[in-house]
This record gives sequence, structure tokens and C-alpha cells, in this order.
Amino acid sequence: MADLLERDTLTALRIGGDERLARVELRRQIGRLEQELAGLFAEAFPRVELDCAVAPAANEPRVLDLGELERVRDDLATRIGAARVALDQRAVVETRNRELLQRMLADPASYKWVRVSNRDVGEPGCGHWHSRPRLGVIGMLMGWWQVKVSSGCPLPGRLVAVEQAAQAG
Repeated sequence: MADLLERDTLTALRIGGDERLARVELRRQIGRLEQELAGLFAEAFPRVELDCAVAPAANEPRVLDLGELERVRDDLATRIGAARVALDQRAVVETRNRELLQRMLADPASYKWVRVSNRDVGEPGCGHWHSRPRLGVIGMLMGWWQVKVSSGCPLPGRLVAVEQAAQAG
């Protein structure tokens, strides 16, 4: 029984003092990077898909050496950099779409048939803004354009009634 307890200590693994401190520091850095990656994932969801899968460093359970711990740390740092770039790119696209929406609301006739969804501007929900003629063909001929705001989400009761009518007919 004493042999089992001794095997799990750092001295039983023949790890020196300097290496032990390096391992502690690497594990601290890995923990901080994992926390940062999780925060970026939470910030991006559901607008941007980020890869937060954890690949195993080895096929069997064992203590990683310093080189493997450094590779894990470097891989996490690379993934965080890629996640930040993806979030920055998405923020630029959402800003441009918000500016487009503001221009569209100010002058609907200049943006005929343009549709901007909530997802395009980084908002939750399934609504959208659509520049379309007022009163159909008459409004199109007269140049009466408006921006129509739609919730986009069908009501559950209404959707069931439409499905039942389609099945009956």
C-alpha cells in the first residue's frame, strides 16, 4: 500500500526542483489560456463558430513532459489568436451591416429589396429589416418605398394551423 502512495509523488517521478517549478508555471499558463479561450468562445457564441475541442496530448494517461506541456501551451496560444481574429472580422462585418441598416432606414428608395437580418447585425432572434414598396406594385410604380420590420419568427400556434391546413387540402 505504501508503494501506491509513493508512486504518485513528484519525488517518485524523479522530477528535480527546477523542473517542478517549470511544470507548475506551464500548468498555470495552460490554465489561464484555457480560461481565456473559454471566454472567447462564450463571447462568440452563436455568432462565430470557434474550435474549442481539446485534443489529447497522448494516447494513454500519463504525466506530460516539459516539451509536451510547452506544445499544449503554444497550441492554445495559437487557437486564441485565431479566435480573436475571427471575432474581429465578425465585428467589422456587423458594424458595416449596422451602418447599412441606418442608411437604409434613412433612405429606403436607395436600397430597394435589400434585406438585413438580426444575425447580420449581431443581434439575437430571427427578425429582419426589408426595404420594399408600400402598397405592392402601385407603390413600386409611384416610388413609395419603406423599410418593413419583421419578427421573422412564426407563432407556434399559427404554424401548426398552417401545417394542418396544408395536410387537409
